[in-house]
This record gives sequence, structure tokens and C-alpha cells, in this order.
Amino acid sequence: MADDKKKHDDDKKHEKKHAHGEGPVTDAKAHAETKAKPEGQRKKGGKKEKAPATIQAAQGPAAARGEHPARLGVAYKEAIIPALMKEFGYKNPMQVPKVEKVVVNMGLGEAITNNKLIEQAEEQMMAITGQKGVVTRSRKSIANFKLRENQPIGVMVTLRKDRMYEFLDRLLSTALPRVRDFKGVGAKSFDGRGNYTLGIKEQIIFPEINYDRIEKIKGMNITIVTTARSDEEGRALLKHFGMPFRTN
Repeated sequence: MADDKKKHDDDKKHEKKHAHGEGPVTDAKAHAETKAKPEGQRKKGGKKEKAPATIQAAQGPAAARGEHPARLGVAYKEAIIPALMKEFGYKNPMQVPKVEKVVVNMGLGEAITNNKLIEQAEEQMMAITGQKGVVTRSRKSIANFKLRENQPIGVMVTLRKDRMYEFLDRLLSTALPRVRDFKGVGAKSFDGRGNYTLGIKEQIIFPEINYDRIEKIKGMNITIVTTARSDEEGRALLKHFGMPFRTN
């Protein structure tokens, strides 16, 4: 009888602990649901609590992937937009020109006789831009050049948003200063609508390229497409980004 009474008293104590949220959780489903809910999303009194601003920022998609905003993208919003508004007298920040995309194109005429050059160019373009390139093909046959229709003749990549800013940052701060006898880039290579095209003679100026693994030195064209309405606005935009234009 004494043992039964003691056991009955112990059961009552365990029930009180569970009622107050103490002791082990016996319901596996309830325990899993409680554990799955992140802080700031658990309900209290039937209402959803709002997490602090720091937790909300940490739960963002970029932070979840361990990413950080591009340096030139932050500089554009914080410094370049106010500077261009003051220089050209814009009344609305939406009027300020911006870089819309960057197109990197590598033409390979030698690929007509050597198909391995296309594969190597794809690998190098991936290393330089961080994005898989698109193989460009000929539109028609030209007998004098031994060119057939739909034959691979190059690799092209179009960069936007953060990848675009990161590529421009590497180009301006690392790659161009590695050019032999570099004296700046031409300031007249605009198309009349604020878009700028830059020619690179050697792909080895990018530190991502392993010099020992390349078979042939290849060049590329880099086109910076902007929303500027004139060459003057486009030149001012790229100058604020740090494009080293020649003065003469």
C-alpha cells in the first residue's frame, strides 16, 4: 500500500512539472514543432511576435547564404548617386544613370580548326566572371574563311546586379593595373548613348587565369551598358566608379 501511494504521489509531481513547462517532453511531435520554430516566430497568447531588427536582417536570404553586398553597388547608392545629382542637377535619384549590365565577349576565329579552344575559353570565362558562358555561333557560311553556318566561334557572358559590380571591381582595381605599360583607357570609346566598350588584348591580366595552363593568348571585348542618355553622362558615371580614362 505504501509503495502504491508513493508511486501515485510521484505521478502527480510529474504532471505538475509538465503543466508548468518543466521536465522532459513526452510528446515527440510537440517537441519537434517547438524546436523547429525560430526565435521571433513563436506565438504568445495566439499572436505572432515580431523578431528584432537584427534577427530579421540575419534571416534574410543573402545573410543565410553568407553573402555580402558588392562594394561598388554600395558605393553607387551612397556616394555616386549624390555626386551625379549635384553635378548634373538631377531632381530625382531615379534620373541618375546606372550600369545596367556588362557583356564580356571572347571571339575565337582559330576555333574553326581547333575545337578545344572553345572548351578552354569556357573554363577561362567561368574563372574570370564567375558565370557560365554562352557559346556564340556563326550565322552564315563564308567560304573564304572556311566558316560553316552554326559553327562555334566564341564565348559570351552577360553579367547583372552583384556579379556585374564584383566583376567591375576586379577589373578596375586588379586587372587593368596589371596591363604592361598601362597609361589609362580611351575616353572616346562610347557609342553615342552612354555605353562604353573596352578591348583587352590578353586574358592573363586577370589573376584568376593560370598562366601555365593556357595554350594561346586571347583577347576579349568588355561592353558596359548604362542607362545614360549621352556619352557625357556615361563618362561621368564610369569616372565615379574609378574607370582610369586617359587625359590626353
